[in-house]
Amino acid sequence: MRVALILSELLDGFLVSDNQQILRLNVGFITSQNVGYSRKFTFDHPYIHIPPDLDLYELSGHAIGTKTAKGILIQVSLDAVTTLECSRCLEDYPHSIGIEFTELFVFDHQNIDESAQRLPEHGGIDLAPLVREEMLVSVPINPLCSSQCLGLCPICGGNRNEVLCDHPESSVDPRLEVLRSYLVEEPDSPAE
Repeated sequence: MRVALILSELLDGFLVSDNQQILRLNVGFITSQNVGYSRKFTFDHPYIHIPPDLDLYELSGHAIGTKTAKGILIQVSLDAVTTLECSRCLEDYPHSIGIEFTELFVFDHQNIDESAQRLPEHGGIDLAPLVREEMLVSVPINPLCSSQCLGLCPICGGNRNEVLCDHPESSVDPRLEVLRSYLVEEPDSPAE
């Protein structure tokens, strides 16, 4: 049992380390090229986990690294599918996300502003933190599995997309009955 647990942990570590390599670009060779030189890096992976909390499926797209006078300009365009929880019925569903962003990794480490990224001396750029941030920003605030999602029954809590509730409506607390009048739509008054 203990051996299986250790083997599982080693395998998990191996898969995570391989996953973390997917979004790392070796752009060190671009620094020795002329200004304007560019290289396209393509991505096509069935699954990637970006720690600590983002799982992406069917990741595809590209990144273009271009040498400029100040550094390496990286232009990224990616599409992926992630799993979200519907805010109405609380069921998980696949959600497509597409992102595009541009980032400059500068050569001169002393004269950079706060918004610029530094190009590491080893020439490797890890896009994972930037991709994670852009993907999470692209997630809707109130995700819906469908615009016609019926949500949960307020009485029994059942998913109204799957179950037809036939129980009577619950009685309203008499102290709150006055509020029901605000739910009734009033007829439009004629324009004067």
